[in-house]
This record gives sequence, C-alpha cells and structure tokens, in this order.
Amino acid sequence: MNNKLETLTNLFEGKEIRSIWDSDKEEYYFSVVDVIAALTDANIPRNYWSDLKRRLVEEGSEVSEKIGQLKLKSQDGKYRLTDVCDIEEMFRIIESIPNLI
Repeated sequence: MNNKLETLTNLFEGKEIRSIWDSDKEEYYFSVVDVIAALTDANIPRNYWSDLKRRLVEEGSEVSEKIGQLKLKSQDGKYRLTDVCDIEEMFRIIESIPNLI
C-alpha cells in the first residue's frame, strides 16, 4: 500500500488532492475530481469526470459502481459530497484518461 500511495502522490507534482482515511477499512479515499484536475488540462474537471464516467459506463466498466461519495472540505471551506475512490480504483480511472497512457 505505501508504495502505491507514494506512486500516486508523485503523479500529482505538488497539486492538492483531497483525501480521507477510513480507519475501519484501513485505506485512503481520494477525490476523483482533484485527480482529474491534476492530470488533465480540463477547464472544468467536474465536467471532465462526468463525461469520463458516462463513457466508462457505456463501455461496461464497473469503475463507476465502486465510486463513493464522502463530504470533503471544498475551497469555500464548506463540506460537500465529493466522488471518492480507493487507490486501486484511482489507478483504473487514471488508466482511462485519454492521452495519459
């Protein structure tokens, strides 16, 4: 797990990726939109994620079924429901982003 977490952290080149630790499951959950923003040139990462999620569903991928929502602190300081996934699913999403593989 530490190696995967270190690898994921290195991909983001210092960009903030909101995450939360689930002590019951002993794993991190990461904001999908933050990862999309860090890895793409999307003007509106939320729309990019919405389009990508729709495409994955159309292709029969189960990735979107494994996405959860947790309240994470947003830029305005309020806690809002945000799509999150564990590190394994995050790698699957990263592999699905065009021009990154």
